[in-house]
Amino acid sequence: MLTLDHIQYQVGENNTSKNIIEDISFSFLENTLYVITGQNGSGKSTLAKIIMGILPNTKGKIFLGKKDITKKSIQERVQLGLSFAFQQPVRFKGLTVKNLLDTASNHQYSIKELCEYLSMVGLCARDYIARPLDEKLSGGELKRIEIAMTLAQNKPIMIFDEPEAGIDLWSFDDLVKIFLMLKQQGKTIIIISHQEKILSIADQILVMQQGNIIAHGTPTEILPALSTSTKCIKLVEKGGNHGQN
Repeated sequence: MLTLDHIQYQVGENNTSKNIIEDISFSFLENTLYVITGQNGSGKSTLAKIIMGILPNTKGKIFLGKKDITKKSIQERVQLGLSFAFQQPVRFKGLTVKNLLDTASNHQYSIKELCEYLSMVGLCARDYIARPLDEKLSGGELKRIEIAMTLAQNKPIMIFDEPEAGIDLWSFDDLVKIFLMLKQQGKTIIIISHQEKILSIADQILVMQQGNIIAHGTPTEILPALSTSTKCIKLVEKGGNHGQN
């Protein structure tokens, strides 16, 4: 179980501060697929980066089981079982695709194993294993490679920040199949997304607004209220800041 305990995140300058994450408490369970959604600027990606240790939370604590990981580095969190796929993948110059997957997973994969991971994201391994991660790769190709890297890491908790971005030539159906497969494997999957097809497969949808989780529930409970902005506002009126403890 991954638990957020009164997490806050502030930024500021010139003696002023602004809360990006107000006060979030929530527990993410095993074998459960969560999708975090909300308007741009609501704090979704910031929250994901705080969980991964990319950004330091200002207040509150993060627990993995009973272990306090609040002060743990990114690498320490990876070792403890977390992985993260960025919305905009980083180009690792000097590495090939095989180097990246091996290095990220701390394992020397066979060609057969790499073919399996790359084919899952719609890439022909024969064409990509030896390719360098440079400017010749498109954003969509990098996105797929990063998802393959996350799959190869095979961590118990997987965080995906808008995984559908830049993969217009690869059907959402294939992406959805990957997430459902990971759930069947008992993973905790946390996805930042606006896409209805991804929202519809969630066990739990978390709706964020102005740095708070204003509602959470099943797709049947949440999706009808997300169809218009006025209905989204009603979630606040009915439920306030929902946390799962």
